[in-house]
Amino acid sequence: MTKLASVRDGSQDAKTAVRTRLVERSCAWCGTAMTYSGRGRPPQYCRPAHRTRAWEVRTAQARAERPVTAGGRTTAPVREVVERTTTRTQTITIPAPPRAAVRMNGQPYTLPEGAVEWVEALKALRDVAGAGQIYPFREQLAAICDRTAQVLREAVPA
Repeated sequence: MTKLASVRDGSQDAKTAVRTRLVERSCAWCGTAMTYSGRGRPPQYCRPAHRTRAWEVRTAQARAERPVTAGGRTTAPVREVVERTTTRTQTITIPAPPRAAVRMNGQPYTLPEGAVEWVEALKALRDVAGAGQIYPFREQLAAICDRTAQVLREAVPA
C-alpha cells in the first residue's frame, strides 16, 4: 500500500511516498506467526483445521438459534424409546416311535401267535444260543428270559 504525502517546506514543494507492506501476521485461532509472501490474499489461519474450528465457533450460535425443523437445537429433554426383546429357547426331547422289528434278511418280524408257536420259537432260540451265534447279546438275552419267566410264574393262578 502506497501513500503519497505532500509537505510544504518554504518555497519548495516536497513529496514523500510512504509504502506499507504486510510481512507477518498471527493466526486468528492459535496466534502462531505466519510469514506473508506478498502475493494473494493474506492468510488468516496457519492451517485448515484452525479455519474450520473458527468457522464452527462463529456459526454455532446461529445454528443453535435456528428452528428445530431446520436443524436447530431443541430445549425439550431427550427422550429415548427402548425396545427390549427376550428370546427363550427350550429343547424338548421327543422319544422316537418304536421301530418295527426286522429279521436279519430284512423281512418284518412277526411274533408267535399261540402257545405252540411260542414253544417252537423258544426251542429255536435255545438252539441258536447253544451254537454260540448270539454270544455278544447273551447277558441281555438271559436277563429278558429271567424277567419273562418271573411274569409267567406270577400270571398262573394258584
